[in-house]
Amino acid sequence: MRYLFIVQGDGRGHMTQAIALSEILRRNGHEVVEVLIGKSKVREIPDFFYEKIGAKVRVFDTLSFSFKKDKKHIHLLKTILYNITPKRLRKYKKSIEKIHRRIKKNEPDVVINFYEILTGFAHLRFSMDVPVINIGHQYLLKHPGYTHGKGDGQGMMFLRLHTLLCGVGATKTLALSFYPMKDYIPERIAVVPPLLRKEVLDLTPTKGDYILGYMLNHGYETEVRTWHAKYPDINLHFFWDKKDAGREQHIDKNLTLHTIDDEKFLNFMSGCRGYVTTAGFESVCEALYLDKPVMMIPAHIEQEVNAADTASFGGGVIGNNFNISVLLNYMETKENSDGSFRKWVDSAEETFLRHLTTLV
Repeated sequence: MRYLFIVQGDGRGHMTQAIALSEILRRNGHEVVEVLIGKSKVREIPDFFYEKIGAKVRVFDTLSFSFKKDKKHIHLLKTILYNITPKRLRKYKKSIEKIHRRIKKNEPDVVINFYEILTGFAHLRFSMDVPVINIGHQYLLKHPGYTHGKGDGQGMMFLRLHTLLCGVGATKTLALSFYPMKDYIPERIAVVPPLLRKEVLDLTPTKGDYILGYMLNHGYETEVRTWHAKYPDINLHFFWDKKDAGREQHIDKNLTLHTIDDEKFLNFMSGCRGYVTTAGFESVCEALYLDKPVMMIPAHIEQEVNAADTASFGGGVIGNNFNISVLLNYMETKENSDGSFRKWVDSAEETFLRHLTTLV
């Protein structure tokens, strides 16, 4: 079968999910004919995506977040106002038209949408008749058996609306989950394992002498430096996507900042003592698969849901900031994994092939 991917390019998770699925499809004789990826004003599409996705990539402008002065947390009102300016709306109109045009040009059997909201708007605008399958952890919010993200706060309502719009026109929805749950037939939601790439599945974890970190928003740099000044003997390696940063900055012998390099990140993940992150679903799954202690510092409501979900089954600890002492204390009490998460993840290839080749 012929598949066309549409990917949200904000953060790392949706991109690595797309890479993992493209590998699965090609291994089993299918084709990814083209990949469309949405680029916001605050992110760069990393080189590893172009190198690993295995198909022609076309970029389009998509919605952007605006951040508070701390450069860490999303400013909801500013985000809304920025994205509804006439200039931005004209860009999004062109992007929607581009999505429709590329689908018509490539004539795929199936479009797979990795949580890109303009896919939903393209369906509303053009009523596309090609089957669309949506993939994302966020779709669990629509599952009645999912116990997280039940609040009625402003941020939660915005997340639910965003998820609803991303899912417009879906033939089927594949909700990524840390653990098995029953499918929810009324909403055509199938609960599926996380999508981890073969590079992750093939790693043999070791226990090195350093803590690994990933900070999506560079405003957290001050917190990391402040903690490091108090505990300079703890070896830290942090990855971030600051646009003007060098590929590797050696702050001192025990603090190094790396720009996003996926292969390098996975090598560091494999050998770390523990992992601290802003609670993106994908990298938490990678850490759990490699049985690494995880500390999560959510930067927005979606990550708050991810963190609460992970902590609910003992997968990690939640922090309010990059006080890495919380992780070090957690590491002393964490028990080894029972292997159930690895078994669930290892079932992904069979599960996804079944859902992607049978559209009912």
